Amino acid sequence: MTESETTEYKKTLGQLKDGLISIAAILNKHRQGELWFGVRDDGVSVGINVGEKTVRDISQAIAAHIEPKIYPEIKTVPRNGIDCIRVCFSGIDAPYFAYGRAYMRVGDEDRQLSARELKNFILNGNQESLRWDNKPCAATMEDLNEDKVKVFVARADLPWDTLPNALQKLDLLINGKPANAALVFFAKTPVVKMRCAVFASTTSATLLDQQDYQGGILELIEQGQSYILRNIYKGMRLEGLYRVDVPELAVPALREALINAFCHRDYHDPDEVRLAIFQDRVEIRNPGKLFGGLTIEQLRGGNVSMRRNPLIAEMLRRIRMIEGWGRGMPLILDNEPKTRFREVATLFITDFPRPSFEPDYAARAAAANEAGAEFSPATPEKPVNDTTITTTTTTTDTTTTAITHLSEVEKAILALIRHDRAITLNTLAGKLNLTKDGLRYHTDNLKKKGVLRRKGTYNGHWEIREC
Repeated sequence: MTESETTEYKKTLGQLKDGLISIAAILNKHRQGELWFGVRDDGVSVGINVGEKTVRDISQAIAAHIEPKIYPEIKTVPRNGIDCIRVCFSGIDAPYFAYGRAYMRVGDEDRQLSARELKNFILNGNQESLRWDNKPCAATMEDLNEDKVKVFVARADLPWDTLPNALQKLDLLINGKPANAALVFFAKTPVVKMRCAVFASTTSATLLDQQDYQGGILELIEQGQSYILRNIYKGMRLEGLYRVDVPELAVPALREALINAFCHRDYHDPDEVRLAIFQDRVEIRNPGKLFGGLTIEQLRGGNVSMRRNPLIAEMLRRIRMIEGWGRGMPLILDNEPKTRFREVATLFITDFPRPSFEPDYAARAAAANEAGAEFSPATPEKPVNDTTITTTTTTTDTTTTAITHLSEVEKAILALIRHDRAITLNTLAGKLNLTKDGLRYHTDNLKKKGVLRRKGTYNGHWEIREC
């Protein structure tokens, strides 16, 4: 019998130090194993002289040089008729150190762990104790919104009887107290925050709009999606007699990124999820880098899932908002192939490039309009039937196509001007909760698009070109 990942042979006690290193390495990998003295590497017994102090010396060396403490069984055992010493050991308090260093068993070798490997080993080994979502919170049953729980239970296809029983079925009770996960879904006084902003350019130098939201996870996902859609370009298509809006970024990709942000964020970090809308991109930022050693390359490959908050993830799975099979990233990339992922400091950022920022976007839209073809803002490189942003009006003998790509803010400006053609910039800014610079950014955009112009003096009337 040769050495293995759980068995180590030493020919003499002169190899005692190496033997103790093997004990630590095996404990770190398998939590139990055997060390033999008086046996060659190939498993052949050669025997050992056992004196009065031999077993005691081994025991004292283990006590002095292995941390945390272990209490092995050490005895003389006949092996093929020859006396050998067998040390049986076990322990669950990894990582174990021998002579101040940590080792890992790989085959029949003991490899010293680097500082980074040791850090990851400690984090991975203590994931359960580091979890936030399954810890009991300071709130009581009275602090939870029972109506929210009822709605959730119905969506999860579970029967309702009482609030405590519902929480029990959802694994949200820890020793009779609500878990933190219950708080982020059902608290009467919302504890989860989200900050949203629109910027005038590709940097955060000029802020056009900022909104702070507070609520449960499910409400914030909906509010985040609505905020993005209000502040990016939307076209339209006609389905029969009905208008269907087509945003420049695919809704399934945006929604999945928002769900991931709240599901996988680090709730130990007091910072909030943030949505930042720039001229060239939309960013969704959540506190907490990738978890469990997962890399961005592995993430992009899909079919992997390392869950920082498994209880929150399970709640979302129950109402079919996630699948639990690592399909989130492929779903995003299938809908928005140019999506970028990156880690900055303690943040994970999902970055959606905006097609409307591409230099030839307007030219391609105009060309599609002139040709009477459909044009998609979500996939600008190839027109597709179901994502056109064209408006088509049919008369008895002609068909007219007009491209519309106005943001919600721009539409709101036009609506106010239609109501009062003499409205001032100050009044517009006040009604839209924008700074004056922010309003000028949007009115300048409308002028560039040929939709709006100012006629006369500063106090003159606005003119709108209706498309």
